[in-house]
Amino acid sequence: MQIPMQITIRDIDHSEALETHIRDRVNKLDAFFGHIVSCRIVVEAPHKHHHQGKEFNVRIDIGVPGGEIVVNHDHHEDVYVALRDAFDSARRRLEDYARKIRGDIKAHAPERTGERGGLAGE
Repeated sequence: MQIPMQITIRDIDHSEALETHIRDRVNKLDAFFGHIVSCRIVVEAPHKHHHQGKEFNVRIDIGVPGGEIVVNHDHHEDVYVALRDAFDSARRRLEDYARKIRGDIKAHAPERTGERGGLAGE
């Protein structure tokens, strides 16, 4: 894989298994859509005192030619489920982006308003 990848894990015990899981998910995205320019992943457990269990936030920023795809998934008690949901969403957005650049998604022509070009009094 040639894309620069940055993984940030905050307020969670860092493990090689977690980082390997994230790298595997990014590699699958890259295999699906080979035009990824960059990928930044942030996994964190925000401090929320009113909840009983830990909840996780996963943010994925994917650089693509001509733009960026951002996925932000909040609030799941299992970090691997939060990662799965975020990467599934990222794949759907990459699919939409791929269809758009292939021309499969057509932009609608703007609706015309006003009178049609007839003569006055017709």
